[in-house]
Amino acid sequence: MNKFLIADDHPLFREALKSSLQNTFSELTVFESDNFKSTLKLLDKEDELDLLLLDLHMPGNDDLYGLIKIREEYPELPIAVVSGSEELTIVSKVMGYGALGYIPKSSSATEIAAAIREILEGETWLPETMKDKVNQLSGDEVEVATQVASLTPQQYKVLSYLHEGLLNKQIAYELNISEATVKAHITAIFRKLGVYNRTQAVLIASKLQLESPVEG
Repeated sequence: MNKFLIADDHPLFREALKSSLQNTFSELTVFESDNFKSTLKLLDKEDELDLLLLDLHMPGNDDLYGLIKIREEYPELPIAVVSGSEELTIVSKVMGYGALGYIPKSSSATEIAAAIREILEGETWLPETMKDKVNQLSGDEVEVATQVASLTPQQYKVLSYLHEGLLNKQIAYELNISEATVKAHITAIFRKLGVYNRTQAVLIASKLQLESPVEG
């Protein structure tokens, strides 16, 4: 029996994908989550999942942080990103950060089934139109992913706010924590990223930003 987890904040899409998969794969159990936190809980509880179908812009994912963090904590779990974007820069980053497949939401049920079958066999999968166009990430970009994976979700939120140019007191307000806690998070972020100031931290954060809005 196969066990899949669909992690997407759009209930109608989850239901449609679940129905399609159940029509294709016999003896299939499908779990669902709608944010990063609930996804981590399910991953911790269900240790025999065969595949994670991950939405990039699900709440808590914060661009590529969710993918990087899950890849680091569950290195054996096959991950396929299912996204509304077909931009090659995003696809390149997703594949470079450990996904085994990138499935556009515009894909037909037949294409999705074929993609999943290849991924379950340990292969990578991309649409034919993307296969020869995806770029390899540099060693520095891969190293960034390793560093960012060491951040807690709260620390990554602080890093994202630093990237947006917010002051410590503004970050404290947004996260409903004290300025002292913000400062402690920033100190930990600098240490984990191996940087010494905000500018260096922001440069690292900018490498994980998705260059364009993505629906899923």
